[in-house]
Amino acid sequence: MPRHEFQPGKLVAGLFLTAAGITYAGDAGGWWDTPWFAIIPVVTGGLCLAGAVAFLTHGIRRRRLRRRGAGVSG
Repeated sequence: MPRHEFQPGKLVAGLFLTAAGITYAGDAGGWWDTPWFAIIPVVTGGLCLAGAVAFLTHGIRRRRLRRRGAGVSG
């Protein structure tokens, strides 16, 4: 299996969307009552946090690549 780079932004988005799905599944199963609008801040917040994590990860990887490239060419 080929290796791929870890993308923590996708992990964060997946966790928040899974939490939203579990919340609605619990509501559908009758375990608790969830208002329809309760999921909006969970999904929106999760996607915003995932975007911030992806942006930060991209910056860190770019900086490491630039630093690694500068050391090799010298």
